[in-house]
Amino acid sequence: MPQPEQRHRPMSAEHTAAAPEQLKLRPSRRSWNATDLSLIAVFAALTAAFALIPAIPVGAAGVPITLQTLAVMFTGVVLGPGRGAAAIGLYVAAGLAGLPIFSGFSGGLGVLAGPTAGYLLAFPLAAAVAGWLSTLVIRHARRMRYLLFFLSCAAASIVVIHPLGIAGMMLNLNLELGAAVMADVVFLPGDIAKNLIAAAIGVSVHKAFPRLLDR
Repeated sequence: MPQPEQRHRPMSAEHTAAAPEQLKLRPSRRSWNATDLSLIAVFAALTAAFALIPAIPVGAAGVPITLQTLAVMFTGVVLGPGRGAAAIGLYVAAGLAGLPIFSGFSGGLGVLAGPTAGYLLAFPLAAAVAGWLSTLVIRHARRMRYLLFFLSCAAASIVVIHPLGIAGMMLNLNLELGAAVMADVVFLPGDIAKNLIAAAIGVSVHKAFPRLLDR
């Protein structure tokens, strides 16, 4: 006997409404695992080690040349925006909590009243910007990665670190804008050199570990 035609039962409104909700509840990215947390801790410690290398005093504003910005940049380039910002944020938080891991073995909330406050607070954001731009380079560029990594670091430095550093000197040292800019300009040649080094580190690391920024 021929079987009666089966009719598909229309989906109820409850089911149609549940599907988009389930899509929204799906995580947009995987959570960090033990390896990610270990990398964050290691790069935070590495930044602290770089900060404790003797600084070079320049100018009358009291802001020395240090290797902190080098550590900030290659942390962002190597780890990407999220983990890079977390690593540098952990370093800054530990220093503000009192650990003597800032330049000159300083630490504590008192540094926020000093000339370097703006630079320190800019570091996590700069790592995030450098990491985000570097992630775009890894995903979309096959050639000239060294140049593009350097430009990523330079953009983070010029757009984030220097403006916030200038603002910090204006606030804590009562400097006019022009005087604060002149006090900041002396750091540009050193930043160029450090960004070149950070870009070279980024190229080498990602060549050895090509899936490091997949997460």
